[in-house]
Amino acid sequence: MKRNFFHRYLSAKVLPIWTILLIDVFIIVISSLLAYALRYDFRSIFLESSTIDKTILWTVAVNLIFFRVFRTYSNVLRFSSFVDIMRIFVSLTVSYALLMITSVLTESYLEFNLAPVSVLFMSYIISFAMMACSRVIVKTFFEALNFDGTHSANVFIYGAKEAGVNIAKALRVNLRNHYRLRGFIADEPELINKVMMGVKVFPNDDTLIDVLNDRDVQTIIISPAKMEELKKSDMADRLLVHNIKLMTAPPLSEWNGQALSRTQLKEIQIEDLLQRNPIEIDIHKVASHLEGKRVMITGAAGSIGSEIMRQVASFNPYKLILVDQAETPLHDIRLELQDRWRDIDAETIIADISNATRMEDIFREFKPQYIFHAAAYKHVPMMEDNVSESIQVNVFGTRTVADLAVKYGAEKFVMISTDKAVNPTNVMGCSKRICEIYVQSLAKKLQKEGGHATQFITTRFGNVLGSNGSVIPRFRDQIQRGGPVTVTHPEIIRYFMTIPEACRLVLEAGSMGNGGEIYIFDMGKPVKIVDLAKRMISLSGRTDVKIEFTGLRHGEKLYEELLNVKELTKPTYHEKIMIATVREYDYDEVKERIQKLIDVSYTYDQMKIVAAMKDIVPEFVSKNSCFEALDKKK
Repeated sequence: MKRNFFHRYLSAKVLPIWTILLIDVFIIVISSLLAYALRYDFRSIFLESSTIDKTILWTVAVNLIFFRVFRTYSNVLRFSSFVDIMRIFVSLTVSYALLMITSVLTESYLEFNLAPVSVLFMSYIISFAMMACSRVIVKTFFEALNFDGTHSANVFIYGAKEAGVNIAKALRVNLRNHYRLRGFIADEPELINKVMMGVKVFPNDDTLIDVLNDRDVQTIIISPAKMEELKKSDMADRLLVHNIKLMTAPPLSEWNGQALSRTQLKEIQIEDLLQRNPIEIDIHKVASHLEGKRVMITGAAGSIGSEIMRQVASFNPYKLILVDQAETPLHDIRLELQDRWRDIDAETIIADISNATRMEDIFREFKPQYIFHAAAYKHVPMMEDNVSESIQVNVFGTRTVADLAVKYGAEKFVMISTDKAVNPTNVMGCSKRICEIYVQSLAKKLQKEGGHATQFITTRFGNVLGSNGSVIPRFRDQIQRGGPVTVTHPEIIRYFMTIPEACRLVLEAGSMGNGGEIYIFDMGKPVKIVDLAKRMISLSGRTDVKIEFTGLRHGEKLYEELLNVKELTKPTYHEKIMIATVREYDYDEVKERIQKLIDVSYTYDQMKIVAAMKDIVPEFVSKNSCFEALDKKK
């Protein structure tokens, strides 16, 4: 029984508070006895015991009070740091300063000698030294007790400055059972061949692979400060060819307290290696629009909607109204909010935007001031086969939310559109173009009427990396299964942007718009999908995965456009955001034609519905689709 208790006590990862307190009290007592011994040349044994007892009683009592004030015993010893040592130093300094002042005053005015000042001063020095050493000893003991290096992986850290050193310290303290630091990699000549934290700093050159092999290193952790350099160099490709695993660590600000958890170290993804410059936005301007506002996000459980939620949450809105019809993903968003933004008042609402009655109830209750409309069906082949649903959700749903925004006095409505709306060749792209036309014509109508009207903004961009159903997750799954990776055509190209990048630009465009604009984003250089597939296969470290070409799908283009050939752009103050100058439409005519389209959608006659769509959007020319027959009749 005693043996089991002793084993559990030593195996505990955290010492109980009362144990730390007892250790500190014991140190105070010992330091007082040592101080007397030193002060009287180890003849303190001849002093009256009451004198020593009195000193110990007062020093223990006063120190206990300031231990409590400064909470010196509340830290976890195995995570003791310089901050904890400073807390002990301040507590002891205040305690002994008070004792020394009291000793001088009582001796001068009350003829009562609490203790010699020299004894108190020596006790102060000894106490601090012993308490600091005790933290180091206990920390070292627990680390040794809990260390099991049998399954730890040898790692290098790319980055030998502050960020890299912070990761190294975290590996030594919290993750030493999983990772063993064998070296640093640096680009800076002044750091190469130096020794840091007991390991050597190696150059990032052609000798690196041999160095890694000599030290049996299969994993490199990339410092956050080195991610941009990694994107611009061939380092990742050089390492991946030799099956070296690359992992990323978050910045120090995102660590759990001051500890780095194993789950925060993630394998590098293709999105991390895109050679894109970070997109900056006017944080203060965006914050001035969103802070303290009631913000609704439709499609809040989707890739774009959920990221907009995360970014909006950082601007301290008064309330978040998150609407989606997908129960499980919305539940996940709710849990994320509870974990990361507990102070934000948020409503997660299951609703279909095409249910006008349900949506009106939501607007009536919450009266959103800002609306980010991201809800839509987006998969091209699916919408080619489900035309009526494309109209009922994308078109009717958008009209419903837009009309309610006006009715309930929303300040701004920001719609997420797509480059597939430009010269559409498929049902999904055309449905989004119809949404653009409705929102734009409604905005122009409200501007002509004057008064304080809802401002309608449309944002148009291409594919986002890693979104639900996009090529990145699909390729990743195919590679994990051993292939083949399926690409529709060897020449197909797409514009890509990461989800956070796209959402930052959406927020910026929303803050700059006055109503009626269609904003397009600079998507950078287009990417060949087959090249993306090859890079992902290389990134996985596999050499046995093949690529198969399956042919263009229904409604699919070889390339996407952000502008119609008849459209021009005007610059904005943000280099990545432009305004498309597009044809204007008469609201009453648009409203009538869209109502006819919605009515036709409930006949579920695919041909009639698409014919009505082509009537509204004449540039809609179907590709690789049965609806091409309708174009031949023109």
